[in-house]
Amino acid sequence: MRILLAEDEEQLARVLKMAMEQSNYQVDAVNNGQEAVELSKKNAYDIIILDIMMPVKDGIEALKEIRAGGDRTYIMMLTAMSEEDDRVNGLDSGADDYLTKPFSLKELLARLRSLERRTNDYNDENLEFADLHLDSNEQVLESSNSISLSREETRMLEYFILNSGKKLTTADLINHVWNAGDNEADPEEVWINICYLRQKLQSIQSKAKIIGEKGGPYLLKGE
Repeated sequence: MRILLAEDEEQLARVLKMAMEQSNYQVDAVNNGQEAVELSKKNAYDIIILDIMMPVKDGIEALKEIRAGGDRTYIMMLTAMSEEDDRVNGLDSGADDYLTKPFSLKELLARLRSLERRTNDYNDENLEFADLHLDSNEQVLESSNSISLSREETRMLEYFILNSGKKLTTADLINHVWNAGDNEADPEEVWINICYLRQKLQSIQSKAKIIGEKGGPYLLKGE
């Protein structure tokens, strides 16, 4: 999983980043809310961890701006024991969970493992983007008409829609479309499925397009 960590306490940020990387997570760390917002717009993350008390833009402000842009990434807030109002405000503003400082690394890593298991199975049955409607359960894509998708095509398009406007690398797609340890998941397999999806988008006369050359990165556009 790819994680965005926004924490301005230098020592804590270093410890958290090291612990998560040792658990084989890819971590981008920033020390203020504005940088968190900017990175969230450019990169696809599985989890965003925001400290509430940060300079330039605090965690609540960053959270609201990220959500206002339509980003549905799982967001966890880090709060101090005395910040009850901020915790409530954070949840009301779109946060999915929070951890109260001080917290144990074991608890944080356990929550990340739980989320990793959850993200292996998308729970969005129906997704909309531009003139597209994707029924994930039935693996059917609709626009001017409809067409069936393979399992890999469905998961790939889900990931594109959930991260529309962001450039996705081949590695991003491999990690989120294929199960871990799948020997068939390689850059060539990604390109083949990109080509199939492009053909199917054309066949249903959709205005949506997947932009990018072989090897990536790739971007889903509505026009």
